[in-house]
Amino acid sequence: MNRLISPSILSADFNDLGKDIIMLNQSEADWIHFDVMDGVFVPNISFGLPVIQHVKKIATKPLDVHLMIINPDPFIKPFRDSGADILTVHYEVCNHLHRTIGAIRKEGMKTGVCLNPHTPVHLLEDIINELDLVLLMSVNPGFGGQKFIQNTYQKVVKLKNLIIEKKANTLIEIDGGVNFETGKLLFEAGADALVAGSFVFGSKDPMKTIKHLKKV
Repeated sequence: MNRLISPSILSADFNDLGKDIIMLNQSEADWIHFDVMDGVFVPNISFGLPVIQHVKKIATKPLDVHLMIINPDPFIKPFRDSGADILTVHYEVCNHLHRTIGAIRKEGMKTGVCLNPHTPVHLLEDIINELDLVLLMSVNPGFGGQKFIQNTYQKVVKLKNLIIEKKANTLIEIDGGVNFETGKLLFEAGADALVAGSFVFGSKDPMKTIKHLKKV
């Protein structure tokens, strides 16, 4: 299994963001993760299109953009134009999820759907074959550095079984509370990609941390 790591720049040094992006370029990270928050769907505001545009100019890794916003449809093309390679929307805010996923794919991006901790995976059974990835939140979205929700392991197993049952090629990505211990168990449960923010950028050697996280 190819283990993917997507460091979240929400925990990067915004006084010297370019330096951190160059570090990620040189690291074994596979993607660069962006948590875009609107202060409405989640109780926090992060950053938007301009930051992604500037990062795209120097990033050599795909940009993995997670929209924690209400009504994402009008922003699909703008995020594509800003440089998003993967665009993930929340199940909880999409009234017409199939239409939204189709619009993302039409813009040439990989499609993702995120589930909050309380949202069961069986709700995706009719659309799983349309998705490039499912992002499972292992903390309540909105802030970095939260405690990992233990039920996530079972949720990964259920999602993996659904993907196998439907003969889908969907990847499973996890965001929240990722470290060497939880990362190992998540990969063993069936996860393909891990988002790590404070665990990477708060470490003494982020490049070494990324390398070890891929091999736990």
